[in-house]
Amino acid sequence: MNLIYSSFCNRLFSVDTLYATFISAGTLSNNGHGFNFSTIINVCIGLLVFGFIIFFHELGHFLLAKKNGIEVIEFAIGMGPLLFSFDKNGTKYSLRLIPMGGFCMMLGEDEDVDDEHSFSRKTVWQRLAVVLAGPVFNFILAFILSLVLIGLCGYDKPVVEDFADGSPAKEAGVMKGDVITRYNGSRIYNYREVLIYSQLNQNGSDITLEVNRNGETIDFTFTPVMSEETGSYLMGIRGGSRERKNAWNVIKYSGLEMRYQVKTVYLSLKYLITGKLGIENVSGPVGIVSMINDTINEAKESAGEDKSLAVINVILNMINFCILISANLGVMNLLPIPALDGGRAFLYIIEGIFRKKLSTQKEAFINTVGFMLLIGLMIVVMFQDIFKLVIK
Repeated sequence: MNLIYSSFCNRLFSVDTLYATFISAGTLSNNGHGFNFSTIINVCIGLLVFGFIIFFHELGHFLLAKKNGIEVIEFAIGMGPLLFSFDKNGTKYSLRLIPMGGFCMMLGEDEDVDDEHSFSRKTVWQRLAVVLAGPVFNFILAFILSLVLIGLCGYDKPVVEDFADGSPAKEAGVMKGDVITRYNGSRIYNYREVLIYSQLNQNGSDITLEVNRNGETIDFTFTPVMSEETGSYLMGIRGGSRERKNAWNVIKYSGLEMRYQVKTVYLSLKYLITGKLGIENVSGPVGIVSMINDTINEAKESAGEDKSLAVINVILNMINFCILISANLGVMNLLPIPALDGGRAFLYIIEGIFRKKLSTQKEAFINTVGFMLLIGLMIVVMFQDIFKLVIK
């Protein structure tokens, strides 16, 4: 079993980690697998991953609503036509056709309702708690899954293990065994952070690495070299092997995994806003499901003829994707954008500070406008993803 885990863990993060933030570094690829029955199964797995993450997000809203005495009219997984439903304690629990969303419909959420169980009649802090519960539950899910994944596979300590030919880092004085602690002043805790910063360095600007060498802190500054094969600038270092230690380290590095995910989303958004990444680098649900399909195929291929290893590879890869997507969903929903949880939370915080409530109708109008804009963006991204799939 340890050999199986070792084989998987050495490949676990070979997928471009920018995919986790719905940022793709180029066109999507099916790696020559084509569209077949296996692809259909993989897509179904991808949809189940989305459904599970959305369920956990909506569960946060649901539980906090119930805790605060708010009547939940319907708790739904999926969007569109109704497939199945049942009623219990005044709440309709439903499963809908399209597994790309979900909702927790509460009494008085979009209109003033004179009822003690109405969302609109609760205190601002109760409403704030209910709204923030969804993203918080995404972080909880990502942390729990990180405990599982790191407990099985360990963590990727940022140690320099080897160099590529002509490595500018090696020429600058970096040595095997050096532990990278900072990249251009930013604190580093795992090797994937080094990869992210390296991938985002698209103009070949100088890099300063701070390393720990036998307890001594040393700085090295050098210029990355352009790779003719990938078209990106490289430092020429290799690393990322994973190690497992005691339970405390599992907890510690699970927390640092969450830090890494949040940091990745922040960097991706920063580069999108500043124009260093364009809309063509953004992928939505269609693109992510395609990536899940590719990852499952790669996981199967890495196992060769060993079916037991293939199953374990797929399961652990899906746990990894759940961590990535769940953390992303949590961060994105905290952005102060109308229609998102973060947008509503922002309005409630302003209400709490100035002690003046915005009317439910005005709040609903703001959220509706924001929702329409988000739907427009999703449509653009969806057609872009479909176009990438068609031309590959």
